[in-house]
Amino acid sequence: MTVLILTCRQDVTADLVVAELREQGVPLVRFDPADLPDRAALSAEFDRGDFTGYLSTEGRLVGIHGLRSIWVRRPGRPAAHAANPSEWLTAECGQALYGMLYATTARWMNHPGAAEPARHKPFQLRVAQHSGFAVPSTLVTTYPRAARDFAVRCADIVVKSASGPPSVDPPVALPTTRIGPDADFSDVAAAATLLQRYIPKRADIRLFCVGAELFAARKTAASGQVDGRFGCHGHPWEPVAVPARIAKSVHAYMTFTGLAYGAFDFAEDADGGWWFLECNQGGQFGFVELETGQPIAAAVASWLAAPHTARPRRSPPAPRSAEPPGAPPMPPPEAPPETPPGIRPTHHGL
Repeated sequence: MTVLILTCRQDVTADLVVAELREQGVPLVRFDPADLPDRAALSAEFDRGDFTGYLSTEGRLVGIHGLRSIWVRRPGRPAAHAANPSEWLTAECGQALYGMLYATTARWMNHPGAAEPARHKPFQLRVAQHSGFAVPSTLVTTYPRAARDFAVRCADIVVKSASGPPSVDPPVALPTTRIGPDADFSDVAAAATLLQRYIPKRADIRLFCVGAELFAARKTAASGQVDGRFGCHGHPWEPVAVPARIAKSVHAYMTFTGLAYGAFDFAEDADGGWWFLECNQGGQFGFVELETGQPIAAAVASWLAAPHTARPRRSPPAPRSAEPPGAPPMPPPEAPPETPPGIRPTHHGL
């Protein structure tokens, strides 16, 4: 049985897992959807109740029914490398590739049907609340007055991107920025803006959940630091134990969203409390593994290589309809708000 890795060619994190799989003697095929249809090919046939399919790239051929797992790591946009790319060609190749893969019984890390809603920051925050995490007060709005009132209530806030930097050339950096209640909020009307209460932190925490395994690392923050992704402060990433209450909330979050892999970011406050900031369903782990020596790539490889027997899915998995069990809340610096009514997720999120 073969592991299919959907990713681009320049993916060092995927290289770590590829090396682990090869060391374990597990067959694998690395496939970039951007190579369709010029440098890669596919074929699927549905006839008289039977389904057969094949993918080929760089001289490798794999049968769809020979897939044990699919890792959606960092795939290119379908047909992006085509001689004559177009929106229509991308749509056609994407329909063919993912529609064919959805019909398999392979395990997914992560299934696009679960990953898509999990990308959205408001959905993440809501699920995090119900999973028992401490979540900073947050507002997403296009109303300048609402933004101003929120800033007055919180006194000290940050503004951050909900979707990440735009895909432009040259790349644009959008660091989280600290602002006060006296800021000019008129531009909030131009686009949905995410504002969040500032958490004075003594460290950044990055936690990786791979199936049932957890790996966490801690990096001491510089005085007054807001966004640890920008600037070098000389502090290395170091392994850190995961508190039991955090582990319980992480597993509740993963069960609810249907994810097999997640990279969680927390801010550790002066009292040692971990505040949920986000969960990146495709977050990098290579830099933490190289600094801490934690075997994250080996855990991903083992999950992908594990035997799997499952019935064909009629539709992509969705978050469970029942609320996840709550974890004992972390003691935040201030009393958390009253628990709001339960959420009922669907295939499209909330």
